[in-house]
Amino acid sequence: MAIVQMKKVSLVILDAEKKESLKQLKKAGVVHLETIEGNSADLTALRESSQEVDKALGILEEFKLKKNEMPEQVKLSREDASAKAKELVSLSEKKKSLFDSISSSTQELSRLSLWGQVDPEELSMLAEKGLFFYLYEIPEEKYSLIGENVKTVLVNTVNKINRFLVVSEEQLEDRPSDLPPEAYAVPLPEISTKAHEENIRNCRAEIESIEKQILDSKKFTDSLKGFKKQLLSDIEFENIYSGMESELAPDGAGGEETKLAWLTGYVPVDSMDKFKKTCSENEWAFVATDPHEDDPVPTKLKNNALVRLIYPLTDFLDVTPGYNEYDISSWFLLFFCLFFAMIFGDGGYGSLIALAGVALLFKKGMNKSLGALVVLLGLCTIGWGAATCTWFGMPLEMLPDSLKEISFGPISPAKVGSDVANTNQKIFCFMIAIVQLSVAHLKGIMRYKSSLKALGELGSLLELWGMFYVVMNMVVDGVKYPLGITETTMYAGSIPVPYLALAVLFIGFGLNFVFSNYSGSIKDSILESVKNIISVLLGIVNVFSDIVSYIRLWAVALAGAAISNTVNMMAGPMFGKLILVIFGVIILVFGHGLNIILNLLSVIVHGVRLNTLEFSQHLGMSWSGIKYRPFSED
Repeated sequence: MAIVQMKKVSLVILDAEKKESLKQLKKAGVVHLETIEGNSADLTALRESSQEVDKALGILEEFKLKKNEMPEQVKLSREDASAKAKELVSLSEKKKSLFDSISSSTQELSRLSLWGQVDPEELSMLAEKGLFFYLYEIPEEKYSLIGENVKTVLVNTVNKINRFLVVSEEQLEDRPSDLPPEAYAVPLPEISTKAHEENIRNCRAEIESIEKQILDSKKFTDSLKGFKKQLLSDIEFENIYSGMESELAPDGAGGEETKLAWLTGYVPVDSMDKFKKTCSENEWAFVATDPHEDDPVPTKLKNNALVRLIYPLTDFLDVTPGYNEYDISSWFLLFFCLFFAMIFGDGGYGSLIALAGVALLFKKGMNKSLGALVVLLGLCTIGWGAATCTWFGMPLEMLPDSLKEISFGPISPAKVGSDVANTNQKIFCFMIAIVQLSVAHLKGIMRYKSSLKALGELGSLLELWGMFYVVMNMVVDGVKYPLGITETTMYAGSIPVPYLALAVLFIGFGLNFVFSNYSGSIKDSILESVKNIISVLLGIVNVFSDIVSYIRLWAVALAGAAISNTVNMMAGPMFGKLILVIFGVIILVFGHGLNIILNLLSVIVHGVRLNTLEFSQHLGMSWSGIKYRPFSED
């Protein structure tokens, strides 16, 4: 279980054979190429086509159909798929313009709704005969202020607003001077209100027709997705093809010049034989070296089938360790399963999760690793629920004795009572913290075993163990775990445990202060710590907070258990009457379903955090890696 070692390769090919060479390199599928920014007319066209297909798929996605309503998929050629994408985008744009037209007509009808039917053509005909009409509105009480020189026709009065026509035998260029300032002109519509109504009907009919065409095109969804995949592959190819650097090189034999092109990338050491064979078959020149420290080396993980179960989660989170960091996939899986089980904390929920995982395993087209991971998480949750005697939040007195018997004494309320079980579960959370964070520093010790910096990692480890006792004093029980000599003080031989813990803490701090920045000189390492004395001192506080952070596993589980219990209490009385049973079932399904969703969110927030933040910080990991993605046909 490790990060696969990479070789940095530089490949030189004939520029005239560049396209065919790239096809062969893609067929080999082992070289992760460094980022190239190509530029060509073909590349631009492919990207535009890809964007068009994205829009087309988005348009189809807007029309939701039930699974049994999905039409049988029809295959399209590349050309037909491109034409279909253009057609769908065109239909969508047409539909949008129709909606805009409806909106515009609706606004005009709303503006003129109290005027009745208005037809600008009729008014134009009257104007040709020497009668000019202008629409105005004015507050009712101001209508009487209109001068006698202005001829008006009152249309109606609604909401204390008078609507009237100004009648003139000649065209008015300006507003009549005898009109009060409160009167405001109403612009004529471009077309009649009747025409606007007809336009709305026609637009709606055309929209309905367009939607039927789009809905019918759902049968081309798979073809468009396949076309999109082809385009992405073509874009990758054309981007590399147009972005490859080339130059003229003198031909040693005839003195003629030959144009050469080259690429740089990374090949896993376990694929170098295949790469060399491909180069030999195609008569390519190449150079393979070890990557430099600042090279953007991709990360390829190599793990067994069990550890690979964590990949669906890390892919979803899009986290990849750096090439020079650790592969913690196995530790991630181990602790994530434990965190998941503790946060859900219920054997009944675990059973449902395991069944869901089995369903995913048998679902066509589903990632089998995801199904297997869900099954594993469900089984772990069942195990924790059995150990703590927690089943669907049911009271202990309602559980059968067999479930109580199989529970694990120290953390089971059925055997030691709720208070003791809760205290022991909190202690267990801190024990997990010590184990996981100790693993981080033990890995650091092994990494720097040939350097004095390993003593700095040892100091961090001792700080961790010394701080564990401080956490027990301040969070769990200050009487049972005192920091001084009392009647309850524990002894390791003749040494009081509090003094031993504090000694370990201070020794660890000293080692960390002296050697944590070691790079060849102890003096420089100490000076570096002195310069960052605030950060160094805060490091002690961070160790405390990191250990305490693990109590979230107990706290979130306790909240989930409280919700389960509340749901059961709400639904319980309803099962006493036959007519209310159905409502009780609804409350149980909804309540426990909501609790499962909340627990799932808690796992993502808290369970993942402990691995990718607390654990990773102690490892010195930043998850800044680049996932190994070879230039390949798939």
